[in-house]
Amino acid sequence: MKAGSAPSVRLGCVKYLNAQPLIHGWSGSVVFDHPAALCRQLADGELDVAFVSSFEFLRDPVYTIVDRVCVAADGPVHSVFVAHHGQVEDLEEISLDPASRTSVNLLRVLLAELDLRPRLFEAASDSQSARLLIGDQALRFRAGHGDEFEYWDLAAEWKRLTSFPFVFALWLIRPETPNAEALAEKLRARRDANLQALDQVVAAQTGFSAEFCDFYFRECLTFDFAKAEKAALLHFRSLCEKHGLLDSNAAILRLV
Repeated sequence: MKAGSAPSVRLGCVKYLNAQPLIHGWSGSVVFDHPAALCRQLADGELDVAFVSSFEFLRDPVYTIVDRVCVAADGPVHSVFVAHHGQVEDLEEISLDPASRTSVNLLRVLLAELDLRPRLFEAASDSQSARLLIGDQALRFRAGHGDEFEYWDLAAEWKRLTSFPFVFALWLIRPETPNAEALAEKLRARRDANLQALDQVVAAQTGFSAEFCDFYFRECLTFDFAKAEKAALLHFRSLCEKHGLLDSNAAILRLV
């Protein structure tokens, strides 16, 4: 792919802070939206490539994955949690944020593995029940409420139960997209450039303090879809199958 052709690629990316080390400085146009909306656009052929919830690949493994790039967490992620009072084991209901199937299904897997059965339902953000929050909304909620709530970090619990990191999002390319190899290389190069100049990415953020962005990017997130992350994604798939969230699927990870 020639450098001048990048704007013709219909590219989408989650509009969360966690994706900034991957997309900051991209030379072409980008559709920013919530994960669920991007998944629909990618599935409908309105986008050629999108950085979306990892569960979208597990649900429909027709896509090619851009190798060596993801957003993952190898411990507490700080931005995907259940905000609650009391003990998690005592929760009777949890309201869901439907914006990310990955986080909702991660919650379902963790509850099932722990033999916990609170009622799960979608509700307005002002619900007084325990609630699942993700992304920038979760970060702002946590900053605004502090120790008013307990925070059950789903990535930390996943790590405790499985010893794996958790892969939240991947670049997925539609099968008919031309020059997928060159596009993937361009996306990897953008990630590499941003991580090498992470202070500049931090300085460019306006929605959160530089101190917090530095902590979040360096301490909470990882950006390499490497061997451990691939194994983690497949383990997540097996647990989703075990608990009836996915049909049995032996599809391989197609990487480019």
